[in-house]
Amino acid sequence: MKELLEEINSYYPLSEETVGAMMNICTEETFRKNDLLQEAGTAARYYYFIKSGLVGYYTVDEQGDSVYKIFFEEKSFVASTAAVIKDKPSEFNIVALEDCSVIKYPAKAFRELINRYHDLALFQINYLEKNWVVKKEPLEISLKHETAKQRYLQLLENKPLYDRLKQHHIASYLGITPTQLSRIKKEIN
Repeated sequence: MKELLEEINSYYPLSEETVGAMMNICTEETFRKNDLLQEAGTAARYYYFIKSGLVGYYTVDEQGDSVYKIFFEEKSFVASTAAVIKDKPSEFNIVALEDCSVIKYPAKAFRELINRYHDLALFQINYLEKNWVVKKEPLEISLKHETAKQRYLQLLENKPLYDRLKQHHIASYLGITPTQLSRIKKEIN
């Protein structure tokens, strides 16, 4: 649980009382490659902190193809956040792209703790601002204004993540076919 607390405290430091309450709702779990942490169409009941491994967040289009929205590495928090907030079934699957070790905590219990512990609420606000506003906004803009080649070059800048992804994951994330990705790679090389 040390990694989880270090990551939380990097956003906002928690009191010992809050840490104790938080630890009471956390459990550790492992997922094998290709296991679903969250299945589309089902209630989103948990938040996950990735201790090790890589997960993908995707939906399935009308043709049955996976469309990846984002990938999460170690020290990341992942959940079908919109589904948790709206208390609706998730529109996304969350899948282990590698064997994963996670710390999970129930969304309902966590939201109750947020209401009781001001420091935990400040962590959540800081986390959401940094990751769902500041970090996500450039991605949303790039999807509207940049070519697949430009977005591919940006993904290449995060070499450790890029090296862990399969080519079909990258193509899906860029919104192109694997053949189009091959053409872009040839053009760059």
